[in-house]
Amino acid sequence: MTETLWYTRCPVPTASGLAHSLGWLGDTAAEAGLQFGVLQDAGPELAAHHFLHDLSGLVREGGNVPAIAARAQGSPTRLIGLTWIDEAQAILVGPESEVATPAELAGLRVGIPAWAQDQARSFPRAMALHGFAGALRLGGLTLADVRVVEVGVERNPQVRTETQSVRRTTTWGVEELLRGAVDAIYVKGARAQEIAREHGLRVAVNLDATENKRLRVNNGTPRPITVHADLLESRPEVVVGFLAQSLRAANWAAGDLDGVRAVLQRETLSGPEGVAAAYGADFHKDLHPSLSDERVELIGVQKQFLYTHGFLAADFDLESWVAREPLARARELVESGRVPA
Repeated sequence: MTETLWYTRCPVPTASGLAHSLGWLGDTAAEAGLQFGVLQDAGPELAAHHFLHDLSGLVREGGNVPAIAARAQGSPTRLIGLTWIDEAQAILVGPESEVATPAELAGLRVGIPAWAQDQARSFPRAMALHGFAGALRLGGLTLADVRVVEVGVERNPQVRTETQSVRRTTTWGVEELLRGAVDAIYVKGARAQEIAREHGLRVAVNLDATENKRLRVNNGTPRPITVHADLLESRPEVVVGFLAQSLRAANWAAGDLDGVRAVLQRETLSGPEGVAAAYGADFHKDLHPSLSDERVELIGVQKQFLYTHGFLAADFDLESWVAREPLARARELVESGRVPA
């Protein structure tokens, strides 16, 4: 049985990240007689669990590529929640480019990060491929209508989490775009917005502008909350408490935009302008995790894309991954006011 409630997350707006910043997740662990640990603070020897998700006692809220890849490889995880926050997904072109519509992407050289050391850590490649696929579909095109040019990735033997790599992952392809080796790149998030402004890059396609959520599905949309099955089976009340504190933090966030942005500046390693540009003015109103039919369907869209493009070791039944009871019980706790304040 686990003695530590482990938590790992990515540098983006999440209710669990806010709950952690407010100290509430640590309180939940202490109430259950557990230690509380954060992978990002634990050193490289534990960092791989962010991707492999095989650490007993771990709850993860992060990009869906590593989460889905881990499940496909047999990691014993359950999906206990999904969030959706648009993260300023865009296709960028150089300052002198005249490309301004999805249809004009036809024939361009698009920068796609090369494969990393395994499928789960190749999330930048998956992000770029799916980002371009969505943009091209807006113009009636497919990936077959562009020329893929692989751009370099960091191949450091030290294991890094998505958080520890944030500055690097948001700049993949920028150098190649600036020197003319590619014509367009995919970017997302607060740091990407700052980098685009710093280099005078232009937005050719703003994926957030399309109302079709299927075309905005990517590594962070929707974003899964997953838990190691051992923790859910042995200490279900801890998982319920984790989710209840996340729901409580989402309620707090809905009324305190400035407070949320202050936390995000630390999480994303970005300034206030980058956070505002990436997430807008209303993102804080709906950080609540859910397992709605729509969100489960959209994570299924991502799973199918990843399987089709070689990012999964095997396919798996999506419904068998979903565990709905913990979130339902957490909602009951919050609505009844029984979550410790």
